[in-house]
Amino acid sequence: MSSKTFTRDEVAKNNTDESLWFVIDSKVYDVTDFIDAHPGGESVLKQVAGTDATEAFYNLHRQEVLQKYSSLCIGTVQGETPKVIEQKAGDLSVVPYGEPTWLTPQFKSPYYNDSHRRLQKALRIFVDEEVYPVAQECEAEGKIIPQELIDKMSKNGILHMRLGPGKHMHGVDLMGVMKGEEFDYFHDMIVGQEMVRANARGFQDGNMAGMTISLSAVLQFANDEAWKKKIADEVFSGKKKICLAITEAFAGSDVAGIRTTAEKTPDGKHYIVNGTKKWITNGVFCDYFVTGVRTDKGLSVVLIERQEGVETSAIKTSYSAAAGTAYITFDKYEFPIPFLNRLLTSNSVKVPVEHLLGKENKGIYVILANFNHERWMMCSAGIRMARLVTEECIKWSNQRIVFGKKLIEQPVIRQKLAKMIALCESNQAWLENITYQMTQMPYAQQSQHLAGPIGLLKMFATRAQHEIADEAVQIFGGRALTQTGMGKTIEMFHRTYKFDAILGGAEEVLGDLGVRQALKNMPKSML
Repeated sequence: MSSKTFTRDEVAKNNTDESLWFVIDSKVYDVTDFIDAHPGGESVLKQVAGTDATEAFYNLHRQEVLQKYSSLCIGTVQGETPKVIEQKAGDLSVVPYGEPTWLTPQFKSPYYNDSHRRLQKALRIFVDEEVYPVAQECEAEGKIIPQELIDKMSKNGILHMRLGPGKHMHGVDLMGVMKGEEFDYFHDMIVGQEMVRANARGFQDGNMAGMTISLSAVLQFANDEAWKKKIADEVFSGKKKICLAITEAFAGSDVAGIRTTAEKTPDGKHYIVNGTKKWITNGVFCDYFVTGVRTDKGLSVVLIERQEGVETSAIKTSYSAAAGTAYITFDKYEFPIPFLNRLLTSNSVKVPVEHLLGKENKGIYVILANFNHERWMMCSAGIRMARLVTEECIKWSNQRIVFGKKLIEQPVIRQKLAKMIALCESNQAWLENITYQMTQMPYAQQSQHLAGPIGLLKMFATRAQHEIADEAVQIFGGRALTQTGMGKTIEMFHRTYKFDAILGGAEEVLGDLGVRQALKNMPKSML
């Protein structure tokens, strides 16, 4: 910004097409050469030529717009100081309830230490500077994540962090602020809650979400150490992409309904896979597919490499094509002569038996093993996104003038905000409590004691998102239906929040799981 100063009388004289100035927050803007490029048309700018346009601007726009066009600022009003705080990359929100309480100076938390705060700061800057602009472009144009961003995340240890704590973190430098050995589930939660601030739901899933729910199966259940290391190195480096292929048209939350088959060849060295998968996140661009199949006596899980016979096609969904949601076909050509079918398998999807994960016919344990962490990750992200929407509503209510008053002066608006804030805070508190329990339990105990609570939390969090989305639309009005401008965050959230209510287990299924697990542990004397 220029250090020049101008009187308001000087600004008032520049009110023509040849020289068009105005004031916003005591800063003087020259939009003479910008008038034809203004997205809202030239007439809006002409209406405020030579005047103080502060109230008019903030009734339509956010401070971020001024920061985007900062080159138009030619100085300040003499004797005045701008009042609006400019947010820089990495800054915490100054809006009440815009951040969880542990990031708010006046509150304390027993859960977080200095390493958590260092990681949060580094991730906030990375997301603001590197992820957000890419996410917005990909979301708008339906493009998949660029390799350049994947490489940056790999270099900073973000791909490792997305899988949570474990041996794979040992020796990994994380953002230059901590070592992988220090990484716990609160760090894990921070990663999920910061990454979602890219504010692009399709891209959020397209940003290697398939890896987070599939590579874990390889790390836990691969039967050959050298092969496991090869796959992990390729994926963590970003050179190869991997996804989880379980869901089918006949098998969603009911994984026992899987119909894709894997038959062994006569020599016992390969499986021949035949079937389809549907709604597979990242499937469009992946190299590896951790796939649920039906073998001779039950379910199994195999890692299938992209090859001839593996075909993927994009599925159109409510959110952006940036997610890479796919329909996958594993084809086996059927010859009319059975004898040839037994001999000629070159046109089939062949998988070495060494690519079996876990034990044959015991794949249900592989499939179920990561559900808790997957659902917990979805809770972390969804709860943070709901807070971002609530923050947007608080900002808007303090900006928007309706019938001569700010929206926030209407009791009905304050009541809506109260409900939204209460839902955000209660969900975050429950999430942090469960996260603390995760830090105190080995993985086996987590499965035994936390599957129910995590299921109930996910159910409650997605119900809260429903309420928050509904109230946010009412607060923003018509802008909440528009994919650009002030209401775009609300539009995106209202259009996509239902994904979390379905993916990783439907609300009703998880609610039932939570109650059944509680009753299972109920003392017999109480029955």
